[in-house]
Amino acid sequence: MSVKIRLAKVGKKHQISYRIVACDTHAKRDGRFLEILGHFDPREKRENSLNKERVGYWIQKGAKPTETVAKILKQSVGDSVTQ
Repeated sequence: MSVKIRLAKVGKKHQISYRIVACDTHAKRDGRFLEILGHFDPREKRENSLNKERVGYWIQKGAKPTETVAKILKQSVGDSVTQ
């Protein structure tokens, strides 16, 4: 099973926010996930909540972040986690 760290949509119309989740690559965008790693709200200017330890754990296990999640991780954590 290959794992990706990606965004899952939550919220109402025109008030969308996202969960950062670890999920199987074959799962649907908002479908079954393995673990919630944090939240991302594009409307908020403050820092997003993110469990850096668990993100690091999944990356060590071979999970690949999507391009968008990699940008979010780079902003909040730095290059050390995404490598």
